[in-house]
Amino acid sequence: MKDADAQKILESLERDGLSRALVPTRIDGARAHCAGGDFINLASNDYLGLSADVRLQTEFFESLPSRGRGFLMGAVSSRLLGGDNPAFGDFEDYLAGAYSEIAGAERGALVFNCGYHANSGILPAVCTPRDLVLFDKLSHASLLDSIGNLPCKWARFPHNDIAKLREILRLRRADFENVYIATESVFSMDGDRADLPALAALKREFDCSLYVDEAHAAGVFGASGLGMCEFSGVAGDVDFIMCTLGKAFASVGAYVVCSPQMRRILINRCRTFIFTTAIAPINVLWTRFVFERVRGMSVRRGRLAEISARLRKSLSGFPTLGDTQILPVVLGSNAAAAGAARAMRESGIWCPPVRYPTVPKNSARLRLSLNAALSDSDVVAVEDAFSKLREAGK
Repeated sequence: MKDADAQKILESLERDGLSRALVPTRIDGARAHCAGGDFINLASNDYLGLSADVRLQTEFFESLPSRGRGFLMGAVSSRLLGGDNPAFGDFEDYLAGAYSEIAGAERGALVFNCGYHANSGILPAVCTPRDLVLFDKLSHASLLDSIGNLPCKWARFPHNDIAKLREILRLRRADFENVYIATESVFSMDGDRADLPALAALKREFDCSLYVDEAHAAGVFGASGLGMCEFSGVAGDVDFIMCTLGKAFASVGAYVVCSPQMRRILINRCRTFIFTTAIAPINVLWTRFVFERVRGMSVRRGRLAEISARLRKSLSGFPTLGDTQILPVVLGSNAAAAGAARAMRESGIWCPPVRYPTVPKNSARLRLSLNAALSDSDVVAVEDAFSKLREAGK
């Protein structure tokens, strides 16, 4: 592509209302300081409100020997070439123990640099040409981007359509050595949940493998915050549990939980694990520290659920989706979503529009990403802003 071609594409995006731009933002709890203002932040995945928790940060640095001096701030290389700091193994052993307990079977864990690396790299590493991968149609782009590197056939099944998936398996399972079912547990754009017990039943009936992306569920669901697999009681049926660490855990990176044998396969074959410099050890130490505390934060999880339920009730006059801490308000056209976002900003709410191609055409929306740090007055302000939006639309 030449610069002139790029310019034409950019002009087309502008005409269609699809152009995006970076907005420098400083986060302070449930507030966002950006675009010249101070806003209630409904655009963050910081679900438990931990990213700006000064008490936690202070406790962490005071817990380190020499107040953190002497720890590597950079990883220096890939983990296979000298970057495998002991902090990685300690955290992975901790994760393996936690998930082995809820799965009732031995599990291994492997840390990745980010959820995109994990989702786009794991299935291509474990599949063979004799296999089939079936993706939920609304699976995250990072999962679907693995398709280009898959050595096998793949297909997409209608979103959360267990009956259709069962029919596909009935017709095609015998044609393949292994079949993998891949889904999110909490879907990032619609805020709804996969029927994990039904998927686990299909996995057992048709002898499949189950891959679950828990990016938006880990830390938020489950008695100890280990996600929807824990909440639904199916951890023992899931072959690959992928969780990100940059959302509820207020850190960076991701991890996958799988069998010890599959962990070794990934270390040897997963290109997105092998060919990248590792995360800085200081980040891994912070992740281990905050992860242990998140497991006991049932009060924060309860607060988040309370806020979610209240706002869903308050916004019942709007077309909303899902039943989790992700609350999409579907407005249809790009122009309608952009106009609603401007109205929200005028009311002190930061909630950028989500448009095609992130979501299907004519389903542009405001995606309210809720946070346990929101105060009661913040929630009232959000309710008032939507009341104004409702009145303006009459």
